[in-house]
Amino acid sequence: MIENHDRFPLPLRALQIFEVAARHENFTAAGRALGLTQSAVSRKVTELEAVLDVRLFRRSGPNLTLTETGRALAERVSYALGDLQRACAETRSSRDNGIVTLSMLPSVAAKWLAPRLERFTAAQPEIDLRISASRNLVDFTREMIDGAIRYGPGGWRNLETTWLGSESVQPVCAPSLRTKHGIAGPSDLLRVPLLHADIAEDWAAWFSAAGLANAEVPRGPKLGDDTAILQAVLLGQGVALGRSLLVADDLAAGRLVAPFDVRLEASYSYWFVCPKGAGEGPVGESLAVVRDWIVQEFAQQPDTTHPS
Repeated sequence: MIENHDRFPLPLRALQIFEVAARHENFTAAGRALGLTQSAVSRKVTELEAVLDVRLFRRSGPNLTLTETGRALAERVSYALGDLQRACAETRSSRDNGIVTLSMLPSVAAKWLAPRLERFTAAQPEIDLRISASRNLVDFTREMIDGAIRYGPGGWRNLETTWLGSESVQPVCAPSLRTKHGIAGPSDLLRVPLLHADIAEDWAAWFSAAGLANAEVPRGPKLGDDTAILQAVLLGQGVALGRSLLVADDLAAGRLVAPFDVRLEASYSYWFVCPKGAGEGPVGESLAVVRDWIVQEFAQQPDTTHPS
């Protein structure tokens, strides 16, 4: 007999956010893990405290400490969420062993994976690969995602991680734009349209590496998504700092050119991640095949750094 709990609907999203905040004891770090703002995490935790009529954290400025009640709840919620994840994995395994769903940045899906899908399908025709493209860190349990390609510093808790590779960043543009503006030296970029991205390796750092440390970097459009930036570059709208993984195919095909060999080493790397224990069962076997294929594809990237 299933008990009826309708008189107290569970605030599942708030509990999930609380569990992450409890692990980090920091709303900002929890927000990064969840793809939310610090204020959104704080608001949900406050709502949960109001619903339960308890205090879950002691707040002292930016510092957070779990109360005894909060710690006890966090332990039980963590176990319950893990149990739900295992139940979902088992249910999915019994439904279809051949489906593997991956999450990744839209730019990685469009510029790296899409050109390789035919090769994957030919090699693994029995696996139904499905892609969820998002800039947010995925919630594996809630969104029924098996694994992900992440771009970041690594060190994600409660995940199994496989390092895929690092990359470099350098200016790229359409061949027609290079000819139109007569781009011959780094200083020529100070008089052409520059496109700005939301990455740590910016134009000021590149000009410094190119020997123009005191250059006044021209302002220009800033686009948050690399797919949009590279589309603008392909259309001759300006010069952008291209991440080597995302521009490799366009450079090889001649759709883009790299006027200079001055590069910045990216501060982030690519990782294959999945929940701990995801390799168990039939779906886990398919996920391992996908992971190994991705590792092999990354190893073939000419401009991607790999372990020695």
